[in-house]
Amino acid sequence: MARSFTPTTYEDLDPDRRPSLALALIPVLAVVAFLGIGSAVLGLDPHPPLLWSIAFVGGFGLWLGYDWEELFDGIANGLVMGLQALLIIFTIYGLIATWVSAGTIPGLMYFGLEILSPTTFLPAAAVVAAVVAFAIGSSWTTVGTLGVAFVGIGAGLGVPAPMTVGAVLSGAYAGDKQSPLSDTTNLAAGVTNTDLYAHIRRMRTGTAVAFGLAVLGFLALGLRASGEIPAGRIAEIQGALGETYAITLLAFVPLVVTFGLALRGYAALPTLVAGVFAGVVTTLLVQGAGFVAAWETFMYGTAPESGSDLVNELLATGGLTGSSWTITVVVAALALGGILERTGVLAVIAHAFTSSVKSPGALVAGTGVSAIVINALTAQQYMSIVLPSVTLRNTYDEFGLDSDQLSRAVEAAGTPTGALFPWHAGAVYMAGVTGVPTLEYAPYYLFAFLSPLVLFVMAATGYSLNATPTAADAPAAANAASAGVDDSPAPTDDD
Repeated sequence: MARSFTPTTYEDLDPDRRPSLALALIPVLAVVAFLGIGSAVLGLDPHPPLLWSIAFVGGFGLWLGYDWEELFDGIANGLVMGLQALLIIFTIYGLIATWVSAGTIPGLMYFGLEILSPTTFLPAAAVVAAVVAFAIGSSWTTVGTLGVAFVGIGAGLGVPAPMTVGAVLSGAYAGDKQSPLSDTTNLAAGVTNTDLYAHIRRMRTGTAVAFGLAVLGFLALGLRASGEIPAGRIAEIQGALGETYAITLLAFVPLVVTFGLALRGYAALPTLVAGVFAGVVTTLLVQGAGFVAAWETFMYGTAPESGSDLVNELLATGGLTGSSWTITVVVAALALGGILERTGVLAVIAHAFTSSVKSPGALVAGTGVSAIVINALTAQQYMSIVLPSVTLRNTYDEFGLDSDQLSRAVEAAGTPTGALFPWHAGAVYMAGVTGVPTLEYAPYYLFAFLSPLVLFVMAATGYSLNATPTAADAPAAANAASAGVDDSPAPTDDD
């Protein structure tokens, strides 16, 4: 679970320093402009545009009357919310390197090339990723372990890497959303005061529809991507793997240790650290490496010299030191999100939204939109869940909607969409561990588009919105009852 703090609400803001809606939109538009121009026009890495954005929003905060200590508190709060993500990024980079040197990922590639075909590979990757993410409760762990192997398998089958990553991410996030072990699932339930399993049940129909459509999409993509595999290509890759690593069932010990601990309910970070130690021990005992060499691999990564350039490229990793680019982007993005929150920019925009809502369906759809926007502005999914939940809880009560409607909306739109924004912590992580840039895999990350789309359709049609009469509606409800009219909400299939 992410370490948390109480976000600033509209009522918490000092009226003398509270920006109007027009003023609050200025730093938001500046951030969008800086990131868009810096990345799309100038071709810069995200770091400079993020620094420009931090400086601009910080200056905006000083102009509003905040001092440096208050702005620094905002930065600290943003980093606290993303601390677990930062530590996982550190660990997973080292874990991937140790799993390569242990033969775990090469072994998965070797056997995967034997049992999968280009036509079935993409839907199979999505389904397997969903099952694993559901079992262990972590989309990041699923992508950082099995996802890396699937990229290698897909390359051997001639499937473009962006398609593979899109399929793996779709399955990983769909499984994560339905898992009672997931930190975001527990967070969404906890911050909205919703029973965990009521929250999961409320998400079930929408998740199933969105993921089912995604699997059908990957089946269609698989038919398009499939073709004639060059003669001897799979044998060449398997030969290079077999000559470089000892391909044996013992090489899968790190996989068993890591997923075994996750299935028993251990937290993601200690589970991944255990996976690192298992990878190092397997490297020593199965691959015959020395103690110092095994830990240098953890630190600096792998650079295999097999007989295949493709294998060398796929299995080259950066180790712990290779995470520096990713970590610095995430730190800058979290700092930006913290300042936007502390200066009240996000609270003012959220308040303007709640003031304009006129129906339960509009409230649910607007909650989803706000979660996506906050994802883009704060660069981490925890804030996209916490901030709308805290801001909108009373509004859901006023419209007679159960708290699980709010928890479903923030998670259906907030959890999967973060990996679409190149500066987001999730996107930076996914691109880093898979080697595929965000804008390349994004068109194939179907679940990220379908999950909020299904939410919006359900909100527009009123499906699964079991609004009950509020105090203001009670007289109307009483009149309807006295007239013999059944005004009770229809039962839904979600519950």
